[in-house]
Amino acid sequence: MTEAAQQIGIQMYTLRDQTEHDFLGTLAKVAEMGYQAVEFAGYFGVSAAELRRKLDELGLAAPSAHVGLDFSSLDKMEQALAKEIEYAVELGLQYIITPSAPLPPNPTMEDVTRVIPFLEKASEMVRAAGMQYGYHNHDYEFAEVDGKAVIDIWLEQIPAEHMLAEFDLGWVYRGGARPVDYVSRYAGRVQLVHIKDFGADHEETDLGKGQVDFQSVFEIAEQSGILYYIVEQEAYEVSSLASAKLALDYFRGLGLMKG
Repeated sequence: MTEAAQQIGIQMYTLRDQTEHDFLGTLAKVAEMGYQAVEFAGYFGVSAAELRRKLDELGLAAPSAHVGLDFSSLDKMEQALAKEIEYAVELGLQYIITPSAPLPPNPTMEDVTRVIPFLEKASEMVRAAGMQYGYHNHDYEFAEVDGKAVIDIWLEQIPAEHMLAEFDLGWVYRGGARPVDYVSRYAGRVQLVHIKDFGADHEETDLGKGQVDFQSVFEIAEQSGILYYIVEQEAYEVSSLASAKLALDYFRGLGLMKG
């Protein structure tokens, strides 16, 4: 297998039971394992300057962060997001990702389109600060409204240069779609993908033990423009740290990373 061009990262939410007690110490453990990059989901009161110094010391890239939006009003969303953007700029992030958007169980087209102005405004603010903006899916965005998946409605109505797609390949699978189809369909706007595995029972499992077809995505990663594979796991057989190590072993076993 050819040498990998993509960096292997971890969404720090995976290690939330560790970071809430020792955020910087957990970053050190991540670097020691061999991860090349991290994606944030909160900073635990650490200043951007201190965090930047720690990342440089550990040799960790930090391309992105998940930042939730306040969908109750555009004004509230703008005020909260402005502070997150200021921190992200000082930290040196390249991408700000919205991790989810609210939809009812059986959404109407009105429910779906109501979200779009929030995503567009967030994108405008993030891009004005010199970063790129993206959206991260779960499974519910694959529900169809008027014959089309919600995620497709959003990605078709918001221009590619305004919103990237950080596809969570596990959730794509859980949503009833093929991950490779979505990565291929939106090639060029999929710089980051989340790597999450699910078993035949649709329960989350350690990477490589489930049913999600990652291999077909790995094969088209370069032509699709993927730069980062980001491990995210929310359920563990042993512990979050053990699962994080197993995930790296999976990538090493495929020859997708050095070390």
